[in-house]
Amino acid sequence: MARIETLFAVRGLAAVVTGAASGIGLAISEAMAANGAKVTMSDREEEKLNAEVARLRDDGLSVRGVVADVTNASDLQRLFDETVAADGRLDVVFANAGISGGPGFLRTDNSRDPDTAFENIPADLWKRVFDTNVGGVFATLQAAIPHMKSQGGGKIVITSSISSMRIEQHVGTSYVASKAAVGQIVRQAAIELARYNINVNAIAPGPAITNIGGGRLKDAEVRAPFERLNPMHRIATPQDMQGAALFLASPASNYVTGIHVVVDGGFLLGLAD
Repeated sequence: MARIETLFAVRGLAAVVTGAASGIGLAISEAMAANGAKVTMSDREEEKLNAEVARLRDDGLSVRGVVADVTNASDLQRLFDETVAADGRLDVVFANAGISGGPGFLRTDNSRDPDTAFENIPADLWKRVFDTNVGGVFATLQAAIPHMKSQGGGKIVITSSISSMRIEQHVGTSYVASKAAVGQIVRQAAIELARYNINVNAIAPGPAITNIGGGRLKDAEVRAPFERLNPMHRIATPQDMQGAALFLASPASNYVTGIHVVVDGGFLLGLAD
């Protein structure tokens, strides 16, 4: 008989979360650790990471921190090697680290911004966004998969976005294109890795209040156009992603692979009232 305490159990699982010092990565780390997982939190921002690891340890949670940049393959190899050395295995990977592509071609008042027009997107911004959002996911999976194959399976959860499946007026083009690529990585990896008992899925948030883009969505004026377009008339908090994260890490999702769990308050459905 399926009981919730076993169906959604993550106790004892060895998990790695990238981009874990703030936002969605931190919320996922908190949810996993609070439910008994052994969580290795990774981020390139050492000071923030150490502060959050210390805070969660003070709460009695099993967490450790490893400073790593997802654009650096050797950092990622070290991250996963250290995790397996410490915990004996690698059960769940949350490939969460990502950056913003800046604002879209429309300002918050829906006027056009010539500085963010397609032809004016800086080449270095485009490269930086793709190196982190696409290259970082690719490199994270490459470093994690051999460990999971050798132990007979695991769960990979990628933070994607509803931008992977729709156009955006207020979100930078480089970000939208990068998340579309991430969406295909999820599906491609899922079909290849299914025979190895490795599930690959994604959480696809709508607009969320995080530090991404300099934390611009913490500003009520910047949030306003997104809130107007959402049927719930609010945008997500990182904590709104915790349920999906626990589902995709737990036995409840054992027969689920290659999907995006959309957590957007109905944003994709369109305007209600």
